Amino acid sequence: MQVSFRCGHGAEPGEPGVVALARVCPLCVLLHETQRSRHELLGRVTPPHRRALARETRIGASYEWRCARGHDRYLATIGEVLTGPSCAKCRANAAAPGARREAGVAFMKPGLRVGTSQIEQRLRMLLGERIRLHHRVNAVRIARMFYGKQEVWPDILVPQLRIAVEYDDPGRSRRAHLGVKAGSDLEKDAALREVGWEVIRIRAGGLEPIGPYSIVCRSLTIAVVDDVVSTMREIRGDAAVDALLVPQGQAVDPQA
Repeated sequence: MQVSFRCGHGAEPGEPGVVALARVCPLCVLLHETQRSRHELLGRVTPPHRRALARETRIGASYEWRCARGHDRYLATIGEVLTGPSCAKCRANAAAPGARREAGVAFMKPGLRVGTSQIEQRLRMLLGERIRLHHRVNAVRIARMFYGKQEVWPDILVPQLRIAVEYDDPGRSRRAHLGVKAGSDLEKDAALREVGWEVIRIRAGGLEPIGPYSIVCRSLTIAVVDDVVSTMREIRGDAAVDALLVPQGQAVDPQA
């Protein structure tokens, strides 16, 4: 059975035997959840496959891809390209001794464009009222390839504790951080854990816990932020967290 989707991908609507569905295709859903675009995919696939990929709807479809770093071409599914490793040489380079020496280092990546929601900004503000946050880091080096890069960009980094804080909710679509995206979140957490970091995930809006330090809640509240600090104590100990506490009544410069 051939299917056409509301997003315009799949079979041509109106053709004999084609079933029209009033929803976007699975690939467009994944692209949205991972903040990627089909245009980006078309730029990475080898030229003979661009026409087919332009109408593709399946996450598990395999194509031949070009390495962004100029290495060998490689075969992988769309899901693997969006959520996992790059070519074999990139994976080998990520595991090399020189790269491993930098693994776990937090740094500032200039020009990094990652959408920050109002709720994430509020989380940063509330957490910053409790502990001193380092506002000049936004990425962590890892020892594997993730989305074609050897780094990850958590919502909030506390490099003094080697703890990352992530805020997850299902969003307007009610599908964010579920399915394939949940698998991507777990892979990201595993990559951080490999290099000595731990991840505290606030799982709001009905999301299930997905890791040892998941905080499940209906929405972001002051009590939830207090739970984040308590979880930091559980992970790294009271002394380490006490060294970062903001004295009551002391204003914190968000650019400090």
